[in-house]
Amino acid sequence: MKLKAKIRSLFLVLLLGLTAQAALADSATELAALDQESQALKKSVLELNRDLFVLEEELLYPSNTQVAVFVSMDVGEYFALDSVELSVDGKNVSNYLYTERELKALLRGGVQQLYVGNLKVGEHELVAVFTGQGPHERDYRRGATLVINKNIGSKYVELKISDREKQLQPEFVVREWE
Repeated sequence: MKLKAKIRSLFLVLLLGLTAQAALADSATELAALDQESQALKKSVLELNRDLFVLEEELLYPSNTQVAVFVSMDVGEYFALDSVELSVDGKNVSNYLYTERELKALLRGGVQQLYVGNLKVGEHELVAVFTGQGPHERDYRRGATLVINKNIGSKYVELKISDREKQLQPEFVVREWE
């Protein structure tokens, strides 16, 4: 009798083990399916977030009224840029203080987006004031002005700092991109 009871209990343990193993296998496949579903959902949320960002940009800055101002530097031997202040029609729209890392990026040919905004159709005056160290490590503050005629469509403006070799001075040019 004892042997039958032991065999019966061993049989029950094996049966329970097999049942548990089958349940774990089902659970593992369910977890894998759930993981795939969550990854697909995550991907959908990221795509939706990107689409919402693009829509927000289009609503805030419609292409027919958009104005973008960029800063670039060439050589930089005669001027070490500290900051740029931008005004549109007498209203200050941007102040930017540069780090050493950002200056190195500009000197390597980088272009920084300083300002994006909306302007009505018509004439507008852009004034950029550059602050930094000029020749002989003297403090330097220089302004550049451009009157733009804003039509329907995007307008792009470049604030370019370059060296004027003949006069050993920096040159500040504000121009429209075509």
